[in-house]
Amino acid sequence: MPQVGRGCRRWDTVGACGTRMPQVDVDAAAERQYICAGTRRRPEARAAQPHQEPPRGGTAKGLCSRMKLLVGVLLCSLVLGVSSQRWWTFLKEAGQGTRDMWRAYSDMREANYKNSDKYFHARGNYDAARRGPGGAWAAKVISDARENSQRITDRLKFGDSGHGAEDSKADQAANKWGRSGKDPNHFRPAGLPSKY
Repeated sequence: MPQVGRGCRRWDTVGACGTRMPQVDVDAAAERQYICAGTRRRPEARAAQPHQEPPRGGTAKGLCSRMKLLVGVLLCSLVLGVSSQRWWTFLKEAGQGTRDMWRAYSDMREANYKNSDKYFHARGNYDAARRGPGGAWAAKVISDARENSQRITDRLKFGDSGHGAEDSKADQAANKWGRSGKDPNHFRPAGLPSKY
């Protein structure tokens, strides 16, 4: 749309919400005056009806943009369909699940028991998933991040020899086992202290 004057637009070619309006020849000063005043009527129409106030609620373009904003907000809230309380619960569960994963990792380091890592993987995921959807999500993210970072460090240490790939797959299987709610004691090695 071409500009007319300072910050004023020609509304005679395209109206509010993109509707076409007939173009009327009026001089630029009069056009600038009625466009900048915020009314859609031609100067001639205002002269014929001098005491009529502009419609309440602003211009049609302002009303149209407000409607678009309102519809957009309404659709977003319908699509999300989540109340703030559910988000708070999800985040709380995720935090608790993260603590469960950290506790299992700390216990694994403290126990330092041969062939016990699968048990601790399964136990951490099991405890986190029992917290709810937030805990299960946190367990999956942490488990995947740990295995991916381990894959990178193994490549740096051992090159592309495939060292650790089998172990990583076994760890992921234990992670899934625990997240699915199955008993982590399936992976418990014989002789692991009952403290764990």
